[in-house]
Amino acid sequence: MPELKIDVRSLGNVAVVEPVGFINAHTARDFESVIQNLIEQNQHNIVINCRDLSYIASAGLGAIMGFIDQIRENEGDIRMCSMNETVFNIFDVLGFTHLYSIFDTEDKAIQSFEAKH
Repeated sequence: MPELKIDVRSLGNVAVVEPVGFINAHTARDFESVIQNLIEQNQHNIVINCRDLSYIASAGLGAIMGFIDQIRENEGDIRMCSMNETVFNIFDVLGFTHLYSIFDTEDKAIQSFEAKH
């Protein structure tokens, strides 16, 4: 089984990125490529659904941080949802819970983009 599989779906003006597995030093580049491709397609409203994300290392967090300014400059955002306790604790310890909006469900994360217009 590969360490990381990434599904991407479009729901209206929101792209849902669903990583399955581990985002670590070996897989962060694949994760970065997915986000970069969305930006190149002018997709700046991104939800990362973490329901099947087992672990995220600093390389994955760095990938998210590396794109957030560019996305927000284009009036978009990266929002997270459905984190398990392990992933949430990583985000919380590093202060990412203050930098990103985190929702319980994918529907709530998607609806949050609708609320901003």
